[in-house]
Amino acid sequence: MTDLVISIVIAVLIVVAVIYSYRHFKGRTGCCGGGTDYVSKKKLKNIAAKKVIVIDGMTCEKCRARVERYLNDLDGVSAKANIAKKQAIVSMEKIYTDEQLTAAVEKAGFRVISIK
Repeated sequence: MTDLVISIVIAVLIVVAVIYSYRHFKGRTGCCGGGTDYVSKKKLKNIAAKKVIVIDGMTCEKCRARVERYLNDLDGVSAKANIAKKQAIVSMEKIYTDEQLTAAVEKAGFRVISIK
């Protein structure tokens, strides 16, 4: 009887671990975990506009780096995200629409609350 109980407990633990791992690697847990991603710092020559994007879902340094990387992938954009303020400050050499900036943040896996 004891062996059966131990086997059931181990089986339940394995199932929970597999489900959590699956959700974690699909990005469905509270934090993406891991270390930080490398983000290249872009220096812009002529800043045409600045916007502040309020972002939902950034919980760690890896999240911050991911948001910066996807925004910095836009030509003529330099972004600096802040986890505590839940926002990214975006400097642009050429004007991007709010929809284009939102698309970059959503592609990174986060939700835009507002853009000012």
